[in-house]
Amino acid sequence: MSTLVQPTITIRTPTCEAGIGKVIRAPDSPDLIVGVRVQKYELWPDDRGYFLEVARLQQGLAADFPPATTQVSAALSYPGTIKAFHFHLFQTDLWVPAQGMFQVVLVDFRPESPTFGLKNTLYTGALKPWQILIPPGVGHGYKIIGETPAMLVYVTNQLYNPKDEGRIAYNQPSINYDWELQHK
Repeated sequence: MSTLVQPTITIRTPTCEAGIGKVIRAPDSPDLIVGVRVQKYELWPDDRGYFLEVARLQQGLAADFPPATTQVSAALSYPGTIKAFHFHLFQTDLWVPAQGMFQVVLVDFRPESPTFGLKNTLYTGALKPWQILIPPGVGHGYKIIGETPAMLVYVTNQLYNPKDEGRIAYNQPSINYDWELQHK
């Protein structure tokens, strides 16, 4: 276990086995980190493109998000980009990979959790349209896979607060995540 100190956050990262952890192939997988929820979202394609609903406040995975502090944001990333890892002490994230393909990585940083130290990998985006609810204390990040840029739309239950966010390097030795092509 490593201890990382940031200006406002100290966290003990678990020592994880090498690799990509449990690959999640279904929204109801028993291998999901406790508190993480996954749900398919609908796409309505036509000859002009497609439409998707990101979230309906007070419904679905965003049911508990308070309207007064819910924020919707988006991030565009280029192929091969790795954005990892970060976590929140209080904020819940709802990720909607809206364009492109993502290799999403989750790591349970909560020492009191029965899944502490567990890693999940989810391949999601254009070919697998899933929303991912990420509770506080679960580290998260992604790599853009494929040959096109990808867009992540995300909804948070709190307005942005840099004091609530911790960052850990994508190659943190204790997390031991394998970002290389898996050759399956």
